[in-house]
Amino acid sequence: MPRATYYRWAREPVKHPSVLEQTIVAVCKLTNYRYGHRKIKALLEQTYELAANRNTVQRIMKKHHLQCRIKPKRKWKSQGESIVIAPDLLKRDFTASRPNKKWVTDITYIQYGGTTKYLSTIIDLFNNEIVAYKLYDHQQTPLVIDTLRMALESRNNPEGIIIHSDQGSVYTSYAFQDFVKRKHLTSSMSRRGNCWDNAVIESFHSNLKSEEFQYVKFNSLSDYEVRERVNNYLTYYNEERIQEKLGYLTPIKYGVA
Repeated sequence: MPRATYYRWAREPVKHPSVLEQTIVAVCKLTNYRYGHRKIKALLEQTYELAANRNTVQRIMKKHHLQCRIKPKRKWKSQGESIVIAPDLLKRDFTASRPNKKWVTDITYIQYGGTTKYLSTIIDLFNNEIVAYKLYDHQQTPLVIDTLRMALESRNNPEGIIIHSDQGSVYTSYAFQDFVKRKHLTSSMSRRGNCWDNAVIESFHSNLKSEEFQYVKFNSLSDYEVRERVNNYLTYYNEERIQEKLGYLTPIKYGVA
């Protein structure tokens, strides 16, 4: 290296990170690196009253390698022979003008403990709130019936709700469809093999795995640890995780706004 270059470098003042840069790094750490630059920008304005251009936030995050975690693509698998098929009443309209108008539900597997767990979840499309969930050792019909029963009880047993699911055998079973009918609800189903018809809950389950379990190896946790992680994440999702669809509010805050 030429001597002149070295001395020119040595004479340059040390550049300390700005308040904005320090805050962005702190917010990313506080949110466990789950947010992209748009949500970080929204949090800066809401919580810290710091206005910043979206590209500036993105540049600083890129500088510190703070990009959010990427969701793995999910391959569709056949759910087996169907029994009762309901029409698709949502037709990808994932909005609701009031609570308890449209609920979406699905099952995903959790393979990070000693045994495979199956998570059944119900989301209210009014504010994307997790209304109820169950984590069982099996994915049989009682899992989805118990989840729906819990959701109804938590909302004082409303009637007339559209319950949208895929065409999995537990949802097309006579037992589940009979429970839906007896509770005065309306069943709706995605087209076979089309995950986009139930995109909201598919996205939620993908977020759960990419944000909470991305760096966890399969079968590396105890079943208790898996259950604690799921419980904590679902509480975080309802009470702390902001969403662009909700004007960068959490589901709970949007529901009472």
